Amino acid sequence: MLNIILYQPEIPPNTGNIIRLCANTGARLHLIHPLGFDLSDKQMRRAGLDYHEYASIEEYSDWQDFRQRQADMRLIALSTHGTIKYTEIKYTHGVGLLFGPETRGLPDSLRESPGIEVARLPMVADSRSLNLSNTAAVVVYEAWRQLGFNQ
Repeated sequence: MLNIILYQPEIPPNTGNIIRLCANTGARLHLIHPLGFDLSDKQMRRAGLDYHEYASIEEYSDWQDFRQRQADMRLIALSTHGTIKYTEIKYTHGVGLLFGPETRGLPDSLRESPGIEVARLPMVADSRSLNLSNTAAVVVYEAWRQLGFNQ
């Protein structure tokens, strides 16, 4: 099983789209508070359609809570600051794909934490970033492809 970790997500429709992604790929979603919205937000629920009941979602009060409860999870952070292309990563079952807040990205302290690999999606020069839910979908499908589309 793959894990998608959203660190302090801010935009409800992105999280809704990722819930739908999780429901359709078998990935588990981990939400690290504070969230920039309420989980019952109409925009988020609309983006996730009726997939909430098919997705596995776990919430954490903060980064320390997540790290304590998921201490053994291998983490790959996705960032424009990454030095490795996401396609160069060897994905394994149980890996955690870590994404930061839409407007700020992952803080340096998380990206530079020991044991966290930092990957990026290639973009044309002078691009700022891709949409969070689009990036999550690209990376989840690459990881799942490498795993033979097996959960």
